[in-house]
Amino acid sequence: MHPRYHEVHAAITSLCEGEDDPIALMATVTCELHHHFAHFHWTGFYRVVGADVLKIGPYQGGHGCLVIPFSRGVCGAAARSGQTQLVSDVEAFPGHIACAASTRSEIVVPVYSSGRLIAVFDVDSNDPDAFDEDDRDALESILAEVFGPLP
Repeated sequence: MHPRYHEVHAAITSLCEGEDDPIALMATVTCELHHHFAHFHWTGFYRVVGADVLKIGPYQGGHGCLVIPFSRGVCGAAARSGQTQLVSDVEAFPGHIACAASTRSEIVVPVYSSGRLIAVFDVDSNDPDAFDEDDRDALESILAEVFGPLP
């Protein structure tokens, strides 16, 4: 894991130890990551609430979209494919949903529990090209530890 994630990873591990409520875990992970990195301008979860539908969950930042179908946007692509989406320029992403006009780059990680997709974890930045493979690897690792591994 990239060194810039060690401190927040340790905090999340400690805070989440023994907790099994997914909403409490989502709220804790979101808060810790959002406040640890200045370039995380919107940080949160979209929960799977039905067939091919995501609904906003715990988040930090301005208002997010309330409902996102799997067929639209970066979050939908992550849910649909089961693969982390690393987008350096959201304007170049086909079907991008602009929940906030200030967003320039985004990373979205699918979240699994007991082998089932339960949510996606979304981080938006107002900075272009704000995320890289180190972010992907660290976020995937943290989320797998808290919720369960990617299948």
